[in-house]
Amino acid sequence: MTGPLAFETMHDALRAVAEGTRLRILALLAEAELTVSDLTEILRQSQPRISRHLKLLSEANLIERHREGAWAFFRLAEGGDSAAVARMIVERLDPADPVIGRDRERLAAVREARAVAAQNYFREHAAEWDRIRKLHAADDAVEQAIVKALGDKPFRSLLDLGTGTGRMLELFGAQIERGIGIDMSLDMLLLARARLERAGLRHCSVRQGDIYDLSLPRDSFDVIIVHQVLHFLDDGARAIREAARVLAPSGRLLIVDFAPHELEFLREEHAHRRLGFAPETMSQWLAAAGLDVTMQKSIAPERGTDGKIAVSLWLAQDRRLRIAGRQEVA
Repeated sequence: MTGPLAFETMHDALRAVAEGTRLRILALLAEAELTVSDLTEILRQSQPRISRHLKLLSEANLIERHREGAWAFFRLAEGGDSAAVARMIVERLDPADPVIGRDRERLAAVREARAVAAQNYFREHAAEWDRIRKLHAADDAVEQAIVKALGDKPFRSLLDLGTGTGRMLELFGAQIERGIGIDMSLDMLLLARARLERAGLRHCSVRQGDIYDLSLPRDSFDVIIVHQVLHFLDDGARAIREAARVLAPSGRLLIVDFAPHELEFLREEHAHRRLGFAPETMSQWLAAAGLDVTMQKSIAPERGTDGKIAVSLWLAQDRRLRIAGRQEVA
């Protein structure tokens, strides 16, 4: 907590948690993103009662809610004075307390069920994914290039657009303070949550969202990654403009996608709208979004493999300067 809080803020926060179930909910949401169904299973209470408690905690700005189709996920609030109060309260709870301990055991069971569901989905689709992965440059080589591209200076916040299984959040999770992954696929989000929970990355979360219309404020993230996503889209330039909107001044956008190729079956069988991107096309899109390309690199498949597609990386930076906590136009 950075300083004194207003009386009304403190009063509303303390009143909201001055009830046993709501305090237990707060402790659970500090551990993981959960749905109403998750909480009813853990707390063994009815759905209407849990929903009522969540409403009161949300009104006090202690928790946040985001919707994915018919589901709503809840987590501890990330910003603001009320969020600071919530974190302070949770940190003061004794993890050895029998009530907290029992809730954590039930939470572990819910997480295990998620992990099993994710593993089953991956198993059903593994052959299809492996077939495509063998066609392009090796994942290890691409990830090494990604880490190198962003490794020249630290960053605190990361947005991963089209997060898929959440691999980019996992890759950088240990060095950031906040990470969010966006994807339209509920199945992919299931995989991503299981991955992040397994890695213990509580400061990273995923949610369903539209890459063309992000429900995020402008200037929100130091780094944005769009990894193997644009070739699925009808309008890649529009997606880049929206990413640039939420990029902080001097922030960096990393695009990772296929170089131009002629494998038409990917369009016909796997919904690829674009068969890769030429450097000049991507450079034009980035420039139109107010970003300057600072690096472009292609990684070819290794010789002696089935690979036929090179993977390209474009790193671009927001032209605005961040100076002493304020922004100016460069």
